[in-house]
Amino acid sequence: MSGTADIYTQTSLQPGKLELLAPWLQQQDWFEGDAADLERVGNFRFVDPDGEVGLDSMLLASGGRVYHVPVTWRGAELAEGELIGTLEHGVLGTRWCYDAPTDPVYVAELVRVIREGDTGAAMLNVEGQEPMPENTVVAGSGVVPGVDAQGQVRLIRVLDAEHQDTHAARGVLTATWTYEGTEREDVLAVLR
Repeated sequence: MSGTADIYTQTSLQPGKLELLAPWLQQQDWFEGDAADLERVGNFRFVDPDGEVGLDSMLLASGGRVYHVPVTWRGAELAEGELIGTLEHGVLGTRWCYDAPTDPVYVAELVRVIREGDTGAAMLNVEGQEPMPENTVVAGSGVVPGVDAQGQVRLIRVLDAEHQDTHAARGVLTATWTYEGTEREDVLAVLR
């Protein structure tokens, strides 16, 4: 496991995460849902080794589909990267939200987790100092020593059989989770 992610459960977010994501999602060519009916149905975290960037991955349902939407949270603007928007966190102040595959900290950690066969971070409720239940368990497959994995990673955004192409994969990130009473296993990212 790659560390512990600190989660603030007793604070305010203005706007809320889903409110912030809704307009951005409607502009994405892979999103076919209705941003008005977004529901978070799963989530997991990675941990920035330097402790500066929040690495937050959400599974969002809308319009009968489930989407993999990883984002990063930063305390200052990123020179490059696709900015989704900003919100005010009741404890941390202004947070800049980026599409995670455009943030080098997220990409490096995702590649590391896949290569090393690591898992997502444990989540700790900072206010109560207690572990939070995990509803989404992720694991990297590992990469066989000597296999050339260039570090090119492709996210799978739409979680259905049509979009989960693992052709030429050197490693994958897989999620095990439950949705509408059914246990699922989905590939979330492919390392080539």
